Order: sequence, then C-alpha cells, then structure tokens
Amino acid sequence: MLKSQCLPDNRQVGMSEKGFEPLTFWFVAKCSNPLSYSPLTWLRCFTYLTQQCSIVAERGKAMQEKDQFSSLSHLNDRGEAQMVDVSAKKITRREAIAVGKVIMSAETLTKIEAGNAPKGDVLGTAKIAGIMAAKQTANLIPMCHPLPIHKIEVEITPNAELPGYEIQAKVAIKAETGVEMEALTAVSVAALTLYDMAKALEKSMQISEIRLLSKTGGKSGDYFAEQKAAKQIQ
Repeated sequence: MLKSQCLPDNRQVGMSEKGFEPLTFWFVAKCSNPLSYSPLTWLRCFTYLTQQCSIVAERGKAMQEKDQFSSLSHLNDRGEAQMVDVSAKKITRREAIAVGKVIMSAETLTKIEAGNAPKGDVLGTAKIAGIMAAKQTANLIPMCHPLPIHKIEVEITPNAELPGYEIQAKVAIKAETGVEMEALTAVSVAALTLYDMAKALEKSMQISEIRLLSKTGGKSGDYFAEQKAAKQIQ
C-alpha cells in the first residue's frame, strides 16, 4: 500500500498492487475537504476510474455477444460451432418439402424428354441420387444429426416455360428434430446429378431457387414459404 491519506471516518484511501480499492471514490466523495488531496492522489483516482469504465464496457460487450450466440443454437457461449442437444425434445412427426429448378435451353429439354441424353436415364438417375443424398445429409453437413428417415420422395417435373425441370423433395420422419436439411440436400444433389447427366448436351444449364417450401411439426411450429411471402407483400 502506498502512502495514504486519512479520511473523516478514519479509513484510508490508497493504491495497492491491484489498484485502488473499490470504495476509494465513495470515501473521497464523503470527505469534508476533498481539496486536501494531492494532485497525485486525484490522478490515481482518475486513472482507476478510467480503467473501471473500460472494464465495464468490455463486460457489456461480452454480454451482448453472449446473448447473440445464445440465439443461435449451433453456437456455444464462446461462439464455437456445436451440435445441438435434442435429447430433451419430444419425438413427433415432422415433414419438410424443398424445391429447386434446373434451367436449360428448349432444345436440351426436348432431347432429355426424348431419352436422347448420351449418359442414359437422366431423370431416373437424378431421382435416385436425391434419395441417397437425403440419407447421407449428416455426413455432408457437419452439425446435422444422423436420422432414421421414414420417407423420401423426389419428383422431377419438366416445365417448358422455364425451360427446364422443377425438382421437389419431401422428407418425413418421427424424431426429436426436423428434416429441412435432408429435403434441401435431396433437391441439391438431384439437381447436380441432372446437370452431370446432361452436361454433354449443354454446359450452360443453371441450378437455381433451391429453397425450403414448408416444414411441419416440432417446437418451432409450422412454416410455409408462400404464406410468409404473402404476409410480406401485405
């Protein structure tokens, strides 16, 4: 403890190796004659106050960051990636539908529909690939849970107005967590496979608008993209 000055209540104010004691400023404020303090003492007090303000600001910032992380279930308090613990959730039936498009020239669409693609059955292969991909989602997306999927449907429909194909995947399960990622993965891989099977006909094909169309079941409730879009327009 450095040299200290006596206050009216016989307590002392000074600086230790860790800095001023927390009650320093309370004692200074209560002093009947604060002008009796030397400039050095006031400087030390000011320095301590500045340090404490900085600490409080840093703590506030840390708390805000922690609150932000807490709203993201795949991040822990330190902002690190984690797999969500779903063991406490109820087992319920859940379903997810995802969609996407593969846009191509009208000529390419005609050849695929006629079965004239060099690699063979374009649509059949893409459909099987989508089903297989949905079952492998946990091996592709790091924090996804391995799930016992009960149903996977992949539909690939020609659309002359695009021109191209519209892909839809429906995945259903009875488990503690949903299958949105499985449906999206099915659509994505089906689209990629369609491209691979037909790229000899056209390399400028475009994969676009892969999105979640709907999900039902689970604690977060149901979601329907069309309803949400309608509300945003209103």
